[in-house]
Parts: sequence; C-alpha cells; structure tokens
Amino acid sequence: MALLTLNEAKAQLNITTATHDAELQAYVEAVTAMVEWYVGPVEPRTVTETVNGRGLTLALAQIPVVSLTSITPLLLGGLVLDVADLVLDNENGIIRRVTGDPFCGGPWEAVYAVGRGTIPPTLNLAGRMLVQHLWQTQQGPGRPSLGGDDFDVNQPVPGFGYAVPNRVLQLLQPYRLPPGVA
Repeated sequence: MALLTLNEAKAQLNITTATHDAELQAYVEAVTAMVEWYVGPVEPRTVTETVNGRGLTLALAQIPVVSLTSITPLLLGGLVLDVADLVLDNENGIIRRVTGDPFCGGPWEAVYAVGRGTIPPTLNLAGRMLVQHLWQTQQGPGRPSLGGDDFDVNQPVPGFGYAVPNRVLQLLQPYRLPPGVA
C-alpha cells in the first residue's frame, strides 16, 4: 500500500504518456517521505529499535503503531516480555503491562509495525497536490503551469523550506505528529 502511486500522480498532472515516468516516480517517492516527516509513517513497514526506560510505560519512537511483534531484552539474563502481557496505545506508541507492574531491566529491542491500515483520502490528496506543486516548479516559466498562483507558500516548513504549499499543510494538519515525536 502506497501513499501515492505513479498513476495517481499522472492523473493529478493530466499526463497520459510514459515519457516522464522515471522522473515522476522519483517525485512520488520524495513526496511520501515529506508527508511522513510531517504526519508519521503512512506506508506500513516494520521497525526495530532499542527502547530504554523504567517505570510504568515504555515509549516507541514512531507512531502510529499498527502492532507490536516482540520486546526482547538486550542484556543477558533479562526477562523476555510476552506481547500478550502488554497493552499498546497504538496512536501514541505507549506500552504498559497488563498487570500494571513497572518496566525494569532494559534496554529492550522492540520490533513493531508502523503505518496506517488504509491511506486516508486526505493524505493521498495532499500527496497528489504536493507532486503537482513540485512538478510545476520544476517545469520552469516557459511551460504551461498547473494552477497558476494557487499554490501559495508563504511560511517555511522546518526541514523542507518553502517546498510545501499552505493548502497541503492544511490537509496534513489533522494527522500532524504531536510535539516531541520524531
């Protein structure tokens, strides 16, 4: 499952030939990374990370979490955690023990799946519009534009400068990562 397919990008740009397919595919892939930077993983994938912490919860670095596969101690003699004995807050990536007992004895290697079960239509539309914006700027002034001045970009997005137009930011806003989540 992809945020955006090549065919969807071509439809957004009204391109009917295969002339620019290789170049346009690079745009599709770049747009996916840009959207995921802002809203977290969209396309499902497996993550393996080291989780440190003590107390009543462990926090995974990427959200939303689809499922937790395993929590394995990295220190010899550590207690293997049974996933059935854990409660996962998928939206926030927080793990608790069913019993309410604290976590100790880490660090652990956490293996889990992130992404979304289905791609929300709003995120797909944001991806389409972002491809359209980037394609339009790439084409230069001598070629016909797709939307004229309709893609205002008057505030920089950290990490992307002025590459993301306001209308795309507005579509992404309901899915935006909470502060402090990377």
